[in-house]
Amino acid sequence: MKVAIVGASGAVGQEFLRVLEERNFPLDDLVLFGSTRSAGTKYKFRGKEYEVKLLKHGDDFKDVDIAFTSAGAGTSKEFAEDITKYGAVMIDNSSAFRMDDDVPLVVPECNAEDALNRPRGIIANPNCTTIMMVVVLKPIESLSHITRLHVASYQSASGAGAAAMAELQEQYKQLANEEQPTVNKFAYQLAYNVIPQIDVFQDNGYTKEEMKMFNETRKIMHTDAKCSAMCVRISSLRAHSEAVWIETEKPISVEDAKAAIAAANGVTLIDDPQRVGAKANTDATKETMEGLPYPMPLYTAGKDDVYVGRVRKDIANENGITLWLSGDQIKKGAALNAVQIAEYLIKVGNVK
Repeated sequence: MKVAIVGASGAVGQEFLRVLEERNFPLDDLVLFGSTRSAGTKYKFRGKEYEVKLLKHGDDFKDVDIAFTSAGAGTSKEFAEDITKYGAVMIDNSSAFRMDDDVPLVVPECNAEDALNRPRGIIANPNCTTIMMVVVLKPIESLSHITRLHVASYQSASGAGAAAMAELQEQYKQLANEEQPTVNKFAYQLAYNVIPQIDVFQDNGYTKEEMKMFNETRKIMHTDAKCSAMCVRISSLRAHSEAVWIETEKPISVEDAKAAIAAANGVTLIDDPQRVGAKANTDATKETMEGLPYPMPLYTAGKDDVYVGRVRKDIANENGITLWLSGDQIKKGAALNAVQIAEYLIKVGNVK
């Protein structure tokens, strides 16, 4: 099994290396690709050093079985033919192909089988906020069909990449020193602030990020449910959170919803509001989250699962359930989801 990572020096590319090693992914050879800026950089993987090669047109992917790509939509579109022409499976983390009819959009906990039908040799990894939400929606859908969704996302700096994380940290230092903060990666200062815009605005007043949640949810879950989202950038460093209002065809109880969520793959239920207070604060650790009344990005960063809490009836809708979720969007929202797709293909013998 020969694996390639395109965009190896980026935040998601680096996460690919960590996830592949953590999960003991069955590969025999690894090749890393990057831009002129990152070509020549060396990274260690399983004790061996690998040098990033310059991504260029040609036959560099001839012997590759699986290629994880995370170098932006433009790069994915430009090099898709080079990557797939000899049979490699391209698992793409960009937005380039997500809504193409002949490219499956896959979250393994929801629609793993869709990955088997890929006419162009490409499988798209969904947007991070969508991935984390549909993993939680799947067990709810099993209880009663979801008809409508309202979502408010609280997205950390890491969603804009490693440079954005560094900028947020630098802003806090600059402000503490009474200096003018550097603002390059976001439209406005993020430190001590929230920005109600992620990506560009569309003609309907929603941002591109918000429309991804509408369109991608329907494709992944093969549903007619409509999702209205408000996506907000907040000044946490890593891991996104979402407040989700779910309307179903039939009323479902909080008890049934919690039981379904707790039993679902890729989801951990942390919902004990009675733990609020000193005991919860002293018991909780970043490793176990023991003692927490609900999930928070400070604790979910670096974790595989999507964590859910605050599950309750929607008092404004008799067919409604509302909940809070938090998860690491670089991990499950990007690299881990792609690796899980590859693991599924290997399990069912569907790699070239």
